[in-house]
Amino acid sequence: MRSPLPLFTVEDYIIAEAESTIRHEYMGGYVFAMAGASEEHNLIAVNLCTLLRSHLRGSSCRVFMSDMKVKVQDDIFYYPDLLVTCNPEDNHRYFKTQPNLIIEVLSESTESTDRREKLMNYQTLETLKEYVLVSQDVMQVEVYRQETPGELDS
Repeated sequence: MRSPLPLFTVEDYIIAEAESTIRHEYMGGYVFAMAGASEEHNLIAVNLCTLLRSHLRGSSCRVFMSDMKVKVQDDIFYYPDLLVTCNPEDNHRYFKTQPNLIIEVLSESTESTDRREKLMNYQTLETLKEYVLVSQDVMQVEVYRQETPGELDS
C-alpha cells in the first residue's frame, strides 16, 4: 500500500517556488509541475504581451507573463500565460490576487484544465473582467467576459 503524497502548506509552496527552477501550480496542498511550452506557444504569448504593454502604456495597469502566479483562492495558485492587473495595491512580489485580464494559450496538455478547472476557479475572482483562450493550432480566440461578478460569459 502506498503512503499518501505529502501536502504542502501555502507558505512552504511560496518559499519552495521562489527557489525552484521549475514552475509548479498549487491546489489544496498538492503541487503540480508545469511542462515547457512550444515555440508557437511562446511566440503567441510574447506577441500578446508586446501588444498589451503598448496598449496599456501610461495607465496604472501592468502586464505579467508566465512566471507570475495568480492566487485564485487561499489554496489555489496558477501560472497563466499572461495577466493584467490594474490595482497598484496588487503588489505581492510572487503572485497577484486582483487580475483584470487572464490569457491562456492553449496546448494539448493544458487545454482541458484551462477550459474547465481554471475557467471555473477564475470566476471566483471579483476583479477579473476577461478570460481569454488562444489556440496555437488554429486561428481561434475565445473571450469570456464577466458581466455579473462570479460569472464569465462567452
